[in-house]
Amino acid sequence: MPDRRFNDKVVIVTGAGSGIGRATASAFAREGATILVADIVEDRAQETVDIIRKAGAIAEACQVDVSVRAEVDGMVDRAISLFGRLDVYFGNAAVIDQGTACDEMSDSLWHRNIEVNLSGSFFGARAALPHLARTRGNIVLTSSVASLGGLAGGVAYTASKYGVAGLVNQLACEVAPRGIRVNAVAPGGVRTNIFDVMGGASEVDEFVRSVTPMGRFAEPEEIAEPVLFLASDAASFITGTTLRVDGGWRSK
Repeated sequence: MPDRRFNDKVVIVTGAGSGIGRATASAFAREGATILVADIVEDRAQETVDIIRKAGAIAEACQVDVSVRAEVDGMVDRAISLFGRLDVYFGNAAVIDQGTACDEMSDSLWHRNIEVNLSGSFFGARAALPHLARTRGNIVLTSSVASLGGLAGGVAYTASKYGVAGLVNQLACEVAPRGIRVNAVAPGGVRTNIFDVMGGASEVDEFVRSVTPMGRFAEPEEIAEPVLFLASDAASFITGTTLRVDGGWRSK
């Protein structure tokens, strides 16, 4: 259909096996895009592919640990080999640190958050840039309200997401002359399985509702639509922006 926003576009979505990634990959597909569905768990990636194909769109699965440069490079190469181009790179894969305080943080938990959330965003952006320059495409990363203040995660997660915000700002300045835009979304509480590892569901619910003026979690689809906006021609003069999608969390 000619009115779909991403007809003939190729999109990579990382962390696409569930949650925000799955919702966004599905939304891009509904808008005409061809999707490389990337996730660290291959079965989850394939489940998302099956959903997209059932809806009549084109998608392929790719297993990737975004903290490993060679795997990220291979993922981008696979997209080019399969589809011949790249128009949007949505770097969404992330881990959390269970809200761990600084003096309780293990070295391994610190490194995993930095390696996945920050280094993974960098590796993906760097691998995608040459291909995005050919299509005048763009990058969208998943940041967090944790990049805008404290008390939205532990020190590792918060530091990693501040790093993502800095990456967006610097990279946007560097690559604008090449016709590439770089932006991020900063979700607040989103109803995904990432919160399952943070303790009792009732405690998480109570905290998120207490800090969110809208009084609820977002659904993953409510994050997907702002991502599509930033990736679309409707945002053609927006770059270097981290868009809060937080129900007012950071307005308090």
